[in-house]
Amino acid sequence: MALSDLWPNLYGLARPFLFEMDPEAAHAFTIALMRRGLVPRFKCDVYPSLQTKVCGIPFSNPVGLAAGFDKNAEVISDAIDLGFGFVELGTITPKPQPGNPKPRIFRVVSAEAVINRYGFNSDGAAVCLRRIAAFRDAGMKKKAGIIGINIGKNKDSVDAVADYVKGIATFKSYADYLVVNISSPNTPGLRDLQAGEALTNLLKHVVAARDAGGKPKPVFVKIAPDLTEPQQHEIAEIVVSSGIDGLIIGNTTVTRPNSIPQNLAKEEGGLSGKPLFALSTQVLASIYRLTGGKIPLIGCGGVSSGADAYAKIRAGASLVQIYTALIYKGPFLVSHINRELAALLERDGLKSVSEAVGVDVK
Repeated sequence: MALSDLWPNLYGLARPFLFEMDPEAAHAFTIALMRRGLVPRFKCDVYPSLQTKVCGIPFSNPVGLAAGFDKNAEVISDAIDLGFGFVELGTITPKPQPGNPKPRIFRVVSAEAVINRYGFNSDGAAVCLRRIAAFRDAGMKKKAGIIGINIGKNKDSVDAVADYVKGIATFKSYADYLVVNISSPNTPGLRDLQAGEALTNLLKHVVAARDAGGKPKPVFVKIAPDLTEPQQHEIAEIVVSSGIDGLIIGNTTVTRPNSIPQNLAKEEGGLSGKPLFALSTQVLASIYRLTGGKIPLIGCGGVSSGADAYAKIRAGASLVQIYTALIYKGPFLVSHINRELAALLERDGLKSVSEAVGVDVK
């Protein structure tokens, strides 16, 4: 029996210890273990049907690690070694900032969910850039990996557009793709950038920064799952005409489904995990339909199985991302998702991920 088959039982033994810890302390402990090479690494099975190309980038599989896990680019190689097709770092802000006061993250164990109000805690662009550059230098000698870099604005910034332009300019030589995060609910006023004139102006400057000098890298915009239908229509129209490369749908939600106990539902912040799946997938399908499939979408929110990943792809996602499910199921989850996803494609007579994109919406 492969180690990946045994892992659910092994992680089941470790999880009670981790869950006795404060959630943020448990995350820091996990990062520390990974930095020391103490989290298992393994060779992921290769499935030809899962190999795909998005924005000209070849992905070994469509399952990525969402932003928020490796906020400060500390364990890039270690995360890739878990079998992810790509890893997204950040959110990284231009200047270092501590984020919101603690406690700021809460497990909702009964719903396999998390509520967080981190507020873009970041070591800052300069520190993260050194770590990413070191990873790239090492990759030239050993192995590479597809990395996205998720950028945000500082809380005290008076010019959000300038912060995003600076982030693009700083990281575009090192990223395979970049993400403009304007959808976290934990930075005051950030989601206002998703609307009308503000979004049009932001994307105009972001596209100009993408195209200024050197080889342009694809830029995605990460939007919220809490958008009304009129907001979805407006964003789709603006994005398609802007020249931006794609969208990530979506970030955490400020809604609180009935599955969230009242003592936790009152906590401010964004909700992630299983309860987010239906909402984020619904918005994903809507945006795919509204954009006519003209730009690639990354589906994020509530994915915890191959069936979930497949549903996102069939709803219009070219790639998917996970994070919260790792907390509840362990680091070998990506291997299981890829195995299940390949089996589902074969069951339905589909030879590639790209053949499945949007089939439930078209």
